[in-house]
Amino acid sequence: MACTLYVAWDDRLTGYDFGAGHPMASARVELTIELARAFGLFAEAGVSVESPVAATDAELELVHDPRYIAEVRLAGRDRPDSPMLSFFGLDTEDDPVFPGMHDASALVAGATLAAARAVWTGVAQHGVSIAGGLHHAMRGSASGFCVYNDPAIAIAWLLRQGAERVAYVDVDVHHGDGVQAAFYDDPRVLTISLHQHPAELWPGTGLPSETGGPGAKGSAVNVALPTGTGDAGWLRAFHAVVPPLLREFRPAILVSQHGCDTHWLDPLAGLRLSIDAQRAAGAAIHLLAHEVAGGRWLLTGGGGYDLLQVVPRTWAHLLAEAAGHPIAPGARIPAAWREQASRGTGRLAPELMTEGAPTGYASFESGYDPADPLDRAIVATRAAVFPEHGIMPLP
Repeated sequence: MACTLYVAWDDRLTGYDFGAGHPMASARVELTIELARAFGLFAEAGVSVESPVAATDAELELVHDPRYIAEVRLAGRDRPDSPMLSFFGLDTEDDPVFPGMHDASALVAGATLAAARAVWTGVAQHGVSIAGGLHHAMRGSASGFCVYNDPAIAIAWLLRQGAERVAYVDVDVHHGDGVQAAFYDDPRVLTISLHQHPAELWPGTGLPSETGGPGAKGSAVNVALPTGTGDAGWLRAFHAVVPPLLREFRPAILVSQHGCDTHWLDPLAGLRLSIDAQRAAGAAIHLLAHEVAGGRWLLTGGGGYDLLQVVPRTWAHLLAEAAGHPIAPGARIPAAWREQASRGTGRLAPELMTEGAPTGYASFESGYDPADPLDRAIVATRAAVFPEHGIMPLP
């Protein structure tokens, strides 16, 4: 009998580490896994935790140029001063070289592939790679803390296995540019990204006008949200765009990236979500996976740089939601985890699992305000892509 949730995890995944002071601290995922364990999640019936193996070069080459893979391998081994590094996006402030970089990055990709394989073959309904979600890496270069693009690799693998349509939903505060680029000309893949407006946040892409290449118009969907968008606005935009498109597209499997850098505490961006809204987003995507994809759901982590207050709580909620054992919003965090986390970070750990924020929102279908910046963003996206799917753009 299939398990409910397949978790691809091994402590070696914390080896994806750009070093002290880098925002992409491996403690983010380590604290998440320990918090899930503290709630007894991995001991629940139907939850399987399995150690992944690294992606092979052939699997990486589903998305990445062999020359780039070779350079990553060499840079992390014995060529940290190669003159070619900058050409491949390496040895930069965002993506500094570290020892064993290829092995660590390939293991992240392997974890996401293992979760994808478990779902596609029926071993599990849902598969999660919480260390994954490295959505910025391009075919021939590292970008934005991402060396290998594990969601894109998993999607390419699913297509090779016979998936006729794959939908990808990205809720990271940054545009999911690498995944969009990988499938921009492929009508079999629907990529949807909700992110802070590119005029105000790196990587500067993700306008509503980016809708897919020739023969694939409408396959790329971008919701560019105004800086300062909070819970009600974000949820309004999500529900105005994502469910109608997924219901029309009817993917064989739903893939999602759950960067939690949309939180108001995140130091690198400017949206204003609470953990409560991020929890609601995960639950909504879970429901959509069952509604439109027969329950087949592959989910990953992503960005999120408040490593104590935000990432462990949001992603522990996500893991629990995917396992079918949601953690109550007001649940108290186990004292043992709080003590361990405080010692490890030198900061006071949170006591409750959410901030108690309301998660209500006004439905776009009940009416919209053309003068409101958020509603203008929603209208721009719907006008750009809804007609390509046979959907009326306005209520």
